[in-house]
Amino acid sequence: MDSRRILASASLLMVCGISFVHAGRVGSPQQSPAAPTDTHPAFSEIEDDPALPRVLLIGDSISIGYTLTTRALLQGKANVHRIPVNGGPTINGLENVDQWLGVGKWHVIHFNWGLHDVKVMDDGKHQVSIEKYEKNLAELVERLKRTGATLIWASTTPVPDAEVTPPRRNRDVIAYNLAANRVMAQNGITIDDLYAVALPRLHEIQRPANVHYTDAGYEVLAARVAASVRAALDSPH
Repeated sequence: MDSRRILASASLLMVCGISFVHAGRVGSPQQSPAAPTDTHPAFSEIEDDPALPRVLLIGDSISIGYTLTTRALLQGKANVHRIPVNGGPTINGLENVDQWLGVGKWHVIHFNWGLHDVKVMDDGKHQVSIEKYEKNLAELVERLKRTGATLIWASTTPVPDAEVTPPRRNRDVIAYNLAANRVMAQNGITIDDLYAVALPRLHEIQRPANVHYTDAGYEVLAARVAASVRAALDSPH
């Protein structure tokens, strides 16, 4: 093989390598097998009806699971968008929130971070400490407030009383939700308590030994999310 062919082959390999690395960056921290993937139809772009307000859903795989039903429930009421990836922990939110918000006008933003922050890593520590989580949330709220949108915080949903992968503990979810509540109270932000919605029906609507939900479970969450968004849209500003 002559030198030009060798260079061409090397260049092709470099391009492919860059593509693979870039593709690996798009998405989120590690998910459980039952989590929706980055090919989930919830990530599909939607065409806005200019006569309707624009709503943005921000969250992890739990929000991915309820996006489509929420959108259907608000059809004719709002253009319901979501971020095009799993939102992951708050550290991921801080890195990407400007890109997710874009330049368009948002009327309502329904948002959550938490399940990835409470994840217990190999060193026994949380992916994001509760102190850092509260600080990160405060920074994210300040950024979201600058959009002028009505903000709705969704509490982090429960972890079952079982061994889950990656490791998480429900007592941590409770503590992190309390930290989030402090941030929301300081900023006058409505709380959509999805934790309270899911907890009494957890054995009925959540997958066994998994933080994710059955199809029926996601419908329960979507009904609550849609109702919260509808109330925000209907309230006088």
